[in-house]
Amino acid sequence: MQFKFIGNYINGYLKVEIEGYYIERFINACMKNDIFLWGIIRKKQTLIQAKIGLQDIDKAKEFAKEHGCRIETKRQRGLPFLIERYKKRKIFFILLFIVIALIFGLSKFIWNIEVVGCENINSEEIINLVKENGIKIGKYKGSIDTDNIVNKIRISRDDLAWIGIDIKGTNAIIRIVEAESKPDIVDENSFTNIVATKDAVITNISAQNGTIMVQKGDSVKKGDVLIAGYMEGKYTDKYYVNSNGEAKGLVQYMQTERISKKETKKRETGNINTKYAIKFNNFRINFYKRLSKFKKYDTIVSSKKVELFSNFYLPIELLKFTNYEVEDTVVEHDLEDAKSLGTSTIEDKMKNLINGEVIDKKIDVTERESSYEIKVTYSVIENIGTKEEIKF
Repeated sequence: MQFKFIGNYINGYLKVEIEGYYIERFINACMKNDIFLWGIIRKKQTLIQAKIGLQDIDKAKEFAKEHGCRIETKRQRGLPFLIERYKKRKIFFILLFIVIALIFGLSKFIWNIEVVGCENINSEEIINLVKENGIKIGKYKGSIDTDNIVNKIRISRDDLAWIGIDIKGTNAIIRIVEAESKPDIVDENSFTNIVATKDAVITNISAQNGTIMVQKGDSVKKGDVLIAGYMEGKYTDKYYVNSNGEAKGLVQYMQTERISKKETKKRETGNINTKYAIKFNNFRINFYKRLSKFKKYDTIVSSKKVELFSNFYLPIELLKFTNYEVEDTVVEHDLEDAKSLGTSTIEDKMKNLINGEVIDKKIDVTERESSYEIKVTYSVIENIGTKEEIKF
């Protein structure tokens, strides 16, 4: 009996449940045909639990059918199943080893470039700059000389007060501090004139030091001297000074905008579909067979790089294409509509150019065959004087 049990373990056995009204007849048939059942436990009057050798299961199922019983396998035991289980684990461990080796190999290269500190400078400019100087996606980290790259960039860019490069994991972090733009400083000990920065009509002028050259109501051109950098008195000869004073003038700004009487605009219908792709460095796999079903559409592309953990990026990028269906609609503009639209557009363009007090705004509309021409003239009082060093 002991040897038979060992033999079944080597060959494999099953833990089964046998259910039926004639279970005793089934067991007797198994014993007569040398089918070994052991570990028999009666669960119910019509249900028992037993163990049976793997090589006997097919024959046992035939006897069960003959005696109106059903066999259900609950567990698999024995050497064949043990080998199969570890065989699968072996493959798993081999794959795991390959993945770990691959990740270790990928960790030696740069797979992401990140810029920190950009406010006025476009981060793409900095990324392109570091690429030109040796930091690229897929670059071997051991060949990167960050000090040399930093020095080259500092020399080439006056708008950077400081730049530093950190290599963390597979991420190259470019940290910058933008330089503040400084106005031209004139030495207070030098001799200067105050000159006009733009064409204007003088509305007010005063001088604490220097000689006033223009009067209220005078028209001046850009570069004209408003307060000369010298003085002379009744009992003194002419002598040069660092002029100091204020000059305000009436400046006109004029801007024109053309508005078509009929304008074709795109309007979103509300229908959206999305498509996906995966990118391995420069190789892309699309998860779609054809382009959008929409005839006309706008597409927004979003991407996300695969990051295993902090600062450890893989050369894998997930892409999402969101297509918004659009249709063309014709919008007609009458005179009042065109005037309002044109004026609003001009105001948006001019708000960063005007630096003073707007005292008048004149709007002129000229109707053409297929459009309206909107012209807006701003009258602005602003400071128009700046110091300029006297060259002898």
